[in-house]
Amino acid sequence: MPVAPDSVLVIVPAWNEERNVGGTVEEILEADPRYHVAVVDDGSTDGTARAAREAGAVVLSLPFNLGVGGAMRTGFTYALREGYQRAIQVDADGQHNPADIEKVLAGLENADISIGARFAEVGDYEVRGPRRWAMVFLASVLTRVAKTRLTDVTSGFRAAGPRAIQQYVRYYPAEYLGDTLDSLVAACHAGLTVTQVPVAMRPRRHGVPSKGPIGSAVYLLRSVFALGLAVMRRTKATAPEELQEAIA
Repeated sequence: MPVAPDSVLVIVPAWNEERNVGGTVEEILEADPRYHVAVVDDGSTDGTARAAREAGAVVLSLPFNLGVGGAMRTGFTYALREGYQRAIQVDADGQHNPADIEKVLAGLENADISIGARFAEVGDYEVRGPRRWAMVFLASVLTRVAKTRLTDVTSGFRAAGPRAIQQYVRYYPAEYLGDTLDSLVAACHAGLTVTQVPVAMRPRRHGVPSKGPIGSAVYLLRSVFALGLAVMRRTKATAPEELQEAIA
């Protein structure tokens, strides 16, 4: 049965998020009846898939952990096959507020990709030290690539319109930071447009962030390296007919 034209696929990549994912799915479904949730269980070893399914999500299970990039490409492939015209990533840990989904989706009225930006004068999200330096540098470079001002290019809270969904099915890298930086650079090289809207982030419901002081320093070095590779790579868009044949 075809999905309604105004339906939105909310893609939730999840790896061992049993304690968080159920509440996240329920909150998304309560936010708007147009939102359909697909949780991509990225090779979890806990009860992530069960918790997501019980909360009302469609669960796409991967046999082993592919990382956020692999999980998101799976989600976008599902979106294209089911006929969704809009899709948005929401993290399983509860940091992305479902109340802001509509704000991020509104950016698609003027662009192919809309990013929910954490550093756009909304909320109190703060990052210091090497990780913050890296984010500022990455944003300055991607601003030039996208030809529009961007302040938070590593945000995973981002929406895709029809052309972006097609692009992401064709190319959505799985390597470190590829799901944010490389996917954005490749989309810009393919002629897609980008915008950002300010959003506020929330703390994780359970668990702890993965980046400590040492991790932040490593993040700085690896992110610069990842961006260098992404900018050097050139991609071209695939015609919709070819894309449909490729995933049929």
